[in-house]
Amino acid sequence: MTPDDKAQAGQRRADLLLAIFFTLLGLAVSYFAFIMPDLAQRRIHPATAPGVVPLMLGIVLTVLGALLTLRAARLMGPGSWADFFAIFCTRASLRVFAALVMILIFTLVMIGRMPFWASSGIFMFAFVLMMEGYLSRPRPPMGRVFMWAAITAVGSSAAIYYLFAELFLVRLP
Repeated sequence: MTPDDKAQAGQRRADLLLAIFFTLLGLAVSYFAFIMPDLAQRRIHPATAPGVVPLMLGIVLTVLGALLTLRAARLMGPGSWADFFAIFCTRASLRVFAALVMILIFTLVMIGRMPFWASSGIFMFAFVLMMEGYLSRPRPPMGRVFMWAAITAVGSSAAIYYLFAELFLVRLP
């Protein structure tokens, strides 16, 4: 088995596991959206119930997850689970994991504990610094990356704040 065949075998197993996950997630979203109150007691039209859009998204996620499950199961071929786990030992996997950790820190720790413009600016700065600097190969000069991260953070946090707080009139945390 060539290295490309091993990588494809691992990718097929990853597709199958993710497909099953997204199918189950779509079913869960559909169920919880369906049991949301419909506000009929307040004489609100059923089409404006808060669960309509999540229900549609859950159904779409279920259908697409099921289609991916069928495709991945059909393409399943020879290979071991070691090929699947080898996918997680790549630089791309490290970058995905770092992004997920930073997003979780942003949403679970920073939002609500500091002004939104500050938390979004810190997140943008850290994200650009990590992805364009520390996890980039070949690594560019860190002074340039630091400056680019600062410009991106200030510009994007100001633009996001202005767009949502001033134009869309959304109360930000």
